[in-house]
Amino acid sequence: MNKLWKFLQYGYLLIAVIFLIEAFFGWNDDREKSYFMIGFAVFITLVFFLKRFFRKKVETRNKN
Repeated sequence: MNKLWKFLQYGYLLIAVIFLIEAFFGWNDDREKSYFMIGFAVFITLVFFLKRFFRKKVETRNKN
């Protein structure tokens, strides 16, 4: 199950990239929506790094 979580965590980055692409293409149409998507992409990226940090922490604790 742990190997599955290693791969699934990269889904967060994929979603963040999708939001950034949407923000880029919608920049001229609706800036407010684009700002929201950029903010959400930053939030999702932070979630990715936090989940990776805690997963590695649990892995090192389980090795000992």
